[in-house]
Formats: sequence, C-alpha cells, structure tokens
Amino acid sequence: MTAPKSRYRRALAVPAGMALATALAFLPNVTASAADTTTPTATADGPVLSYVVNVRPGNGVSAHVQKAITEARGSVVIAYDRIGVIVAHSANPDFAEEIRAVRGVDSAGATRNAPLPAQSTTDVGTPKVLSAEQVAGAEAEATGGQDPLEPLQWDLPAIRADKAHEKTLGSPDVTVAVIDTGVDDTHPDIAPNFDRAASANCVSGKPDTTDGAWRPSASESPHGTHVAGEIAAAKNGVGITGVAPGVKVAGIKVANPDGYFYTEAVVCGFVWAAEHHVDVTNNSYYTDPWYFNCTTDPDQKALVDAITRASRYAEKKGTVNVAAAGNENYDLASHSITDPVSPNDGTPSDRVIDPHTCYDIPTQLPGVVTVAATGAKGLKSSFSNYGLGVIDIAAPGGDSTAYQKPEPPATSGLILGPLPGGKWGYMAGTSMATPHVVGVAALIKSTHPHAPASLVKALLYAEAHATPCTDPYDINGDGKVDAVCEGARNYNGFYGFGTADALAAVTG
Repeated sequence: MTAPKSRYRRALAVPAGMALATALAFLPNVTASAADTTTPTATADGPVLSYVVNVRPGNGVSAHVQKAITEARGSVVIAYDRIGVIVAHSANPDFAEEIRAVRGVDSAGATRNAPLPAQSTTDVGTPKVLSAEQVAGAEAEATGGQDPLEPLQWDLPAIRADKAHEKTLGSPDVTVAVIDTGVDDTHPDIAPNFDRAASANCVSGKPDTTDGAWRPSASESPHGTHVAGEIAAAKNGVGITGVAPGVKVAGIKVANPDGYFYTEAVVCGFVWAAEHHVDVTNNSYYTDPWYFNCTTDPDQKALVDAITRASRYAEKKGTVNVAAAGNENYDLASHSITDPVSPNDGTPSDRVIDPHTCYDIPTQLPGVVTVAATGAKGLKSSFSNYGLGVIDIAAPGGDSTAYQKPEPPATSGLILGPLPGGKWGYMAGTSMATPHVVGVAALIKSTHPHAPASLVKALLYAEAHATPCTDPYDINGDGKVDAVCEGARNYNGFYGFGTADALAAVTG
C-alpha cells in the first residue's frame, strides 16, 4: 500500500459503521542487555534509520557485536540476547553493510525507509458509531442471556460461539494478547477482562510499561480495540459479546502514530508475549515496509530472520500465534504475485515476487496459524487471500452485503466490535477473521489448560468444520471466476482445515 493508507492492512475494510454497512472499502523472561537508548543525531551521512542485527543467541556474541555497532556509528536500543536479535539506530548509510561483515552476525538490515521520527500522521477514517436508534433496535431483539448488541453479531452463530457459551465463557487463567495499534482498556466491553500486567507499548522496539502506554491516542486507529473486543468483550449486559468472553485480553501496541508495524516493534511484541505467559497472540497486520520480504535481499532477509526468531521463541514458551492472511484476493500458493505497494514508506514499484521465497510476515512464518476470512453466507470473503498449503483455517471477517447478506436481525455483512471511547462500529477484513480464531484457541486452552501450543493448534484444526471448495467461485455473479480453490473437502486453499468451530472446541 502507498504510505497514506493505514498499515493495519488486515482490516481491509474500514467501513463507516452501520449506516455504511454495504460500503465496503478495500484497504489493504528474555534478557535485555543494558544498552544506550539515545537516538543518534542525523548527520550529513543520511537520516537516522532503525535496524535489526541478528546474531547467535548468547551474551558473548551479542557484546562483541554491540561494540561493533558503536564503531559503525550506531547505537543499541535493546538486545534480545536469548533470540539473538539486536535493535539499533544509525545515520550511517553503510551501517548494515558494515555490520554484516562483523564476525558473529548472521544478518542485518534496515527496518524502514522513512527516517526517525516519522514525518507525518495519517488516518484512513474511523468507523461510524451505532446510533442510539440502532442500539435500541438491537436491544429490542436481544433474548434472555444475550448482550444488547449480540443480535447484530451474525458471526457468533457462524462459528457456534453462542452455543459454546452455554458450556463455558472461557477461563480467566487464559490470556490473549492483541499485537496491534493499541487497546482502549477503559472501554466497558473490554475493561472487565483486561490484563494490564501483560500489556505494553513496543513501538520503539523496547517495551514501555508506563500506565496506559498500550492505548491508542485519539488520532490513532481503533483497529486494536475492535480486535480485542471481538476476542474477549465481556458478557456483562453491555454492548457485544466476544468469542471467548471469560478470558483475559492484553494490549501490546506495535504500530507507530503513522500506523506502521515495523520489525523492531513486532519482535518486541512477540518476546513480551512470550515472557508474560500469553497463551495466544492476535496478529492482524503485515510487517512494514514490505508486503512480501524477499530472502534474496539482505535487508529483507534480516527482517524475516528477526521475526521468525521472535515468533518461534513465543511458541516455545507456549504461545499460539495467529495471523491474518491479507485482503488482496492473492493466491499465496502461486509462484507469481505482483506487489505494487512495497516499500510502503518509500517509493513503491510493481515487483513481481514468488511467495515461496518472498514472505508476508508474520503470516507465512513457520508455526503461525494463518486465517482466511468468510462472509455471512460462509463463503470466502471477496477480498480474502487464499492458497493451498498456506491457509490453515477460516473464520468470519465480513463481506459486502451485495455479496453475502446476513439473516435479520443482523443488518450488516461486516463485523461489529467496540471502538475507543465506549462506542461500537463495524469493520471487515481478515483482521476481523483472525480474532475469531484466537477466541476459539483461547476456549481450547481454557478446556485443556495444560496443552502445549502444538496441541492447541492440532485441536483447533481437528475441530474445525470441514468446508469444501467453492467451485466455481464467482462472488459478484458476473459470470467470471474470481479465484480458484484447490484441495479437498477437509483441506483446501480457501478454508484450510475448515471454518473455526467454538462449540466443538469446548466439547471435543
């Protein structure tokens, strides 16, 4: 995407809420070494950029490389010694090349093209809140035991979450973390379940635990708050109901004020989750500035290496990492995709890439659960990426009502969730599908408290509702095939192992 577009690309549609329900807009304990956190002043050499330097895990190599970083006119922000990732700043345009030549360095590269600090703040727009009349209409439809806005949540029965809630709401001993744009923990649907101890601001690459640092400012995206509510909005007689309304939810803010998710922040997010006993992470974004990171490029390879190390570290600590597949209707199993948006903080060009060697991260990293989106009719959402061997599971992410219209009393084909400031609104995208899967994983962890991450994932797939290929897939009815699904009923490129099933998760 071009720079003015919001970087929470997984929320492909940031529609304007209920009034614009059919106006779908396609948008795209770790040891931290003591380090000098002072950002160097830009010199005539060039702007100050951020870098990741990947070394063999352990204090000895890290100390040697940190000295070399200083000699190369850089400063260390933080060193995650246990995974061998160092975050550094430098104004030296040859910094990465010089550091790659240092003994013990596996890879190194710039995480961005834009200088520090970012030059501007942009916003795509905020979903419109539900009107008082719309809220009253939903409340009138609510039956006994339903939260007031639950009648508008067609997505809950789509994965049998409403039936699952009759068995359990999830355990407060389970914590999910939303690695995102920030979470408004003062929202009445989120406050009862918010885990402050597991929350932080990781935007700089180094965790900031100042009270409220995890919240979005008034000018920042509501994306993370919406996602958090989809997962764990409390069943408390207010607003909506989350997929797992009895679990805890934490906010790990990794998007800067411009909406970019840079590598150093994402690494910090995974490491923080790993060290704070987070059971499941929600990753509804791709890591900027490259949509696809090609391992043949030394800078991009370093970004893949760093986030792979961090995500694997989290999984080894027991965390299930779940990520959105993306919203461009790309076949991620193909051998040729045109990427017109990278680098999105510099000068993008039409790159033809092979997604087998150029990766959307964290979506395509090993061990990560990759989620495709479905609409109100259970079909792949018109925008959702797909691909046999890439998609693991599918869940409701919404679609235009022109394509997939829900049954009354629901009036929007999008996903309802909380917005900062005690409001609610609609959004859509694989961003919204991912928290449904995270919620189901949290329910599995609630009913299998000693299950390691590998078993939670295995149960998630085994208990999914097998969904056969949609063939032919002509979502807009114009007589032309819009995407080709490959695979069998039990495993295919549109739905992976099937559609997430919350009831099976708590009874299986």
